[in-house]
Amino acid sequence: MKQYDYIIVGSGLYGATFAHFAKNNGYKCLVIEKREHLGGNVYCENLEGINVHKYGAHIFHTNNKDVWDFVNSIVEFNRYTNCPVANYEGKLYNLPFNMNTFYQMWGVVSPEEAIKKIEEQRADALARLNGREPLNLEEQALLLVGEDIYRKLVKGYTEKQWGRSCTELPSFIIRRLPVRLVFDNNYFNDSYQGIPVGGYNKLIDGLLDGIECKTSVDFFNSEYRDWKKYAEKLVYTGPIDEYFNYQYGKLQWRTVKFENEVLDIPNFQGNAVVNYTEREIPYTRIIEHKHFESFGQDVYANSKTIISKEYPVEYTEGMEPYYPINDQRNDEIVNKYRKLADNETNVIFGGRLAEYKYYDMAPIIEKVMNYF
Repeated sequence: MKQYDYIIVGSGLYGATFAHFAKNNGYKCLVIEKREHLGGNVYCENLEGINVHKYGAHIFHTNNKDVWDFVNSIVEFNRYTNCPVANYEGKLYNLPFNMNTFYQMWGVVSPEEAIKKIEEQRADALARLNGREPLNLEEQALLLVGEDIYRKLVKGYTEKQWGRSCTELPSFIIRRLPVRLVFDNNYFNDSYQGIPVGGYNKLIDGLLDGIECKTSVDFFNSEYRDWKKYAEKLVYTGPIDEYFNYQYGKLQWRTVKFENEVLDIPNFQGNAVVNYTEREIPYTRIIEHKHFESFGQDVYANSKTIISKEYPVEYTEGMEPYYPINDQRNDEIVNKYRKLADNETNVIFGGRLAEYKYYDMAPIIEKVMNYF
């Protein structure tokens, strides 16, 4: 009889949720985590009484009531609604593209006027294509929303995000840009949305309650590398290429550097998320963390605020991988690794790093729920 039913590598949302459901189904688990803290990228660091999303903003949203009810059974979620603002040359535009945006862009006040303006600009892009399909992101975006919105709100931000010109990026990245002909600044269409009251650490702590966890343990440099001595099965949430010793080459990622500032004012930008869409400004957005959990006049209860500027950069060894680069090279490599993974006995590969796939949070939880 082995000591554990599952050893789970990684305490992010996939690993923590898997451990929770495994425990509730009578299985004994050990969670090992490379970092000094649990929670993976949803970990929050409390500074000046504010929960700072250490690895970037995380906003929970879903249409799945079962998922929403489940996370709220662990910790109550607040009413935060994601309504980002774009700053282009000092002028502000609401996101996603909706009637507020079109009024700010062109002064139009009715859906009919907005449609007419968009169609005029799309017609120019359509004429330039002359019947062929868009070859790159720029051509695709111009076809979807036209010159003004593309130049002011898409081009610079996207080029900063990916570190490449929009003419060098594949069209599929932006096959769809949401255009809403209503005055609605809610970024997501999902029925349920919010942030855990008290921060995401409350969610992770609740998921891992009663489960043995070890931090500062690198799976590949620990006794648990030979996991079959200790457990019946392995749940692996780390990078898939590392698991297979990079035998087909290393997968590429984009990542983000954060520059945090503590400010001696209660309210810096009046919103949690402000995107900076000019190419000349090196960061893509500023996050003001207190707005995730403080609303209205409550913002002024704390005389300080904390902001994070986000700088997208190319991934190098030792950084945190964030966004998979789904081009032909990486797709070919990851498919080879996936075939190896399919042939592993009693090993479950799950989550963003292990699947080389970008996930929102709710689908991760749903995936684990479906497993059990």
